[in-house]
Amino acid sequence: MTAEPVLPPPTIHRAGLRPTDLKVMPAEQQATLDPYMRLIVGNRKSGLSLNHIVGCPLDCGYCVRHFWGNFDDKVPQMLVTTPEAVEMLVAHPEFLPHTTPLQLFNKATDPFLPGVKPHTFAVLEELDRRGLSNLVLIITRFHVREEDMARLGRLQYIRPTLLFTYSGINDARVEPIAKTSTTVDSIRTAAAHRGNTKVILYWRPIVPGWNDDPDTMAGVLQVADETGVDAIVFTGYYHKEENATYLRDLGVPVPYADNWQRRKVLPGELDASVVQAWRDSGISIPLYRKTSCGVTAAWKLPDYNGHLGVPELCDICPSEQVARCRQALKAPTPDEFRTALEMFGFDPDTPFLIEDGHVLTAKLGEQRRYALQHYFGYQVWEVEHPHVHSAHGRALEGYTLTPEEQDLLEQARERLAASARHDDD
Repeated sequence: MTAEPVLPPPTIHRAGLRPTDLKVMPAEQQATLDPYMRLIVGNRKSGLSLNHIVGCPLDCGYCVRHFWGNFDDKVPQMLVTTPEAVEMLVAHPEFLPHTTPLQLFNKATDPFLPGVKPHTFAVLEELDRRGLSNLVLIITRFHVREEDMARLGRLQYIRPTLLFTYSGINDARVEPIAKTSTTVDSIRTAAAHRGNTKVILYWRPIVPGWNDDPDTMAGVLQVADETGVDAIVFTGYYHKEENATYLRDLGVPVPYADNWQRRKVLPGELDASVVQAWRDSGISIPLYRKTSCGVTAAWKLPDYNGHLGVPELCDICPSEQVARCRQALKAPTPDEFRTALEMFGFDPDTPFLIEDGHVLTAKLGEQRRYALQHYFGYQVWEVEHPHVHSAHGRALEGYTLTPEEQDLLEQARERLAASARHDDD
């Protein structure tokens, strides 16, 4: 029997790593992009997100750009100029000065690539020049140097948090940058020179068979402990056909079969393993299940996503952070919710039902739900995408809807429908 050919591991594409001036992508090329990739300002769960630069050479096998058809674009390009992008951000109807959490370049590039980094700082410094104090989340796995931290330290108003994606994965087919010490060195540098910038170890993706063994987990936790980051946030990965096909073609075993998911996958057993590894390590760095929890705790603020409305999320949170969130958690009134729908320009006839810990809505859509969630600091759920106990808003792979939860889902649909009928009366 003939042996299967061994494919070489992918290499980081050097063309995208030169410190060149970025070009604006031609209109005809922009027209071929997925509509989501063309969306320059839009809501994600962790904040209103600015993404006017697309293209990345880092070749991460699990990257979300696989399922938006953009993975082969290795050289970053702008969709609009950076001054235009900042104006689009602050003029966005869902942007509120000093309040709305923001994210930079978190879906289509890395903000610290040589060509992208000047634009990252240009955005931050322009927001700071305007006296804005919004939280800004910056996710990276690339080089962050002492001079970068010094430049961040000169910001007076805007509140940046660096989230370093570090998984402990050592398979270069999955994560080519794993062959280097780049991310760990950057975490050390950022933590040692953080000033007023917060630094988080973003432990993701955690995937069975890739990095869930005890030694790898202990190694990630050791990096957090040695560097003294402000927090650790952990999560799973998006299991979609496009990235699974790419990885399988490289010979990488991919878990979860062909059960594609709209949310990140992190089964209950894996969640429990991560928490137990953290507890067994004895480190004092706090661990969080949600990005906004880690960020706000680092800034000593209540969670702007209102995750305390899902109390089983909070069994690992420090008591002082739970107290902050408890003091801030307040359900909106029906009038307040309707006013917010109108303020943001959403359909005022959207059915909704205010319940303990969350607002239940139908057909509002993620972009709108997240804007309302950030505004109220209170969970806003879609009735067709149930939150199962202990699944924490993740994909249901590895969790099971019990008959009681199925009944609760059906009852929620009926309550929401009855509420809408009552409003029509």
